[in-house]
Amino acid sequence: MLNNALRLQGRKALVTGSTSGIGLAIAERLATEGAKVIVSSRQQNNVDDTVKSLTDKGLDVRGVVCHIGKTEERKNLVKEAEKLGGLDIFVQCAGVNPFMGSILDCPEEAWDKTFDINVKTSWLLTKELFHLLKQSKHGRVIYNSSVSAFIPYEVLGAYPISKMALISLTKMAALHLGHWNVTVNCLVPGVIETPFSEILMQDELGKENWMALSCIKRFGKPNEVAGLTAFLASDDSTYISGEAICITGGFLSRM
Repeated sequence: MLNNALRLQGRKALVTGSTSGIGLAIAERLATEGAKVIVSSRQQNNVDDTVKSLTDKGLDVRGVVCHIGKTEERKNLVKEAEKLGGLDIFVQCAGVNPFMGSILDCPEEAWDKTFDINVKTSWLLTKELFHLLKQSKHGRVIYNSSVSAFIPYEVLGAYPISKMALISLTKMAALHLGHWNVTVNCLVPGVIETPFSEILMQDELGKENWMALSCIKRFGKPNEVAGLTAFLASDDSTYISGEAICITGGFLSRM
C-alpha cells in the first residue's frame, strides 16, 4: 500500500457488508488513512470479530449489526452514524445473489431479493443518510457493482442485471446529490479473491476464459479495490462523480 498517510484524518465513514472480503478491506483502508469507521453486517459475531481485529491494529472502528433489507435495522445504522456527529463517506458493499442459474429459471422471490438488497436498499440508505452527507464538506457515496454488469455470466441469475441497475442509480444519485457537492461513484470489480467469488474461481473453464481476456493474468485482491475506494473518498477525487470505475485487471479493455 502506498503511504497516503492520514489523508482521511477526521473523516467519518460507514461501510456496509464490511466484515469480510472487499467490504472489510475497504473499512480497514479507510481507517488506516485516518477515518473513523462504522462496520456492519447481519451477524453479531462477525461484527464483534471485525471490530476487535481492527481496533487491535490501533484503528478507530466501531460496529453495528444491520440487515440492510430491514427498515428498523437501517434506522439503527443511521443512529450509529449520527452518534459520530456526522458522516462524510458512505460505502455500500452489502450484496446478495440468492440464485445461481439462468434467468429463465430464476424464482420470482430470488429476483425480488436480488433487487431489494443490491439496488433498492442502496437507494434507501442514500436517502436515509443524506441529511448527514449534505452537511459534510467532503460528502462521498460509493456503491459496489460488478464486472458482470457489463459482461453478464449466464449462471449468475439476476445478479448482473441488478448490478447494471446500480450503475444507473449511481448516475442519477450523482445528478441529485451534486447540488450539495456530494459525489457518487461506483466500483466495478472483476473477479476478486473473496468468499463471494469462490464459485467463479473454482470453475476451471471460467478461470481460463478470464485469464485469456485479462491483461493482468491473475484474479484481483480486496486491497486493490480498497485502494481505489480510499482515493474516491479523499480530496484527490473532488471532481469525479457519476462514474463506474473498473478494477478488472484490464479485462474490459480487451472486449
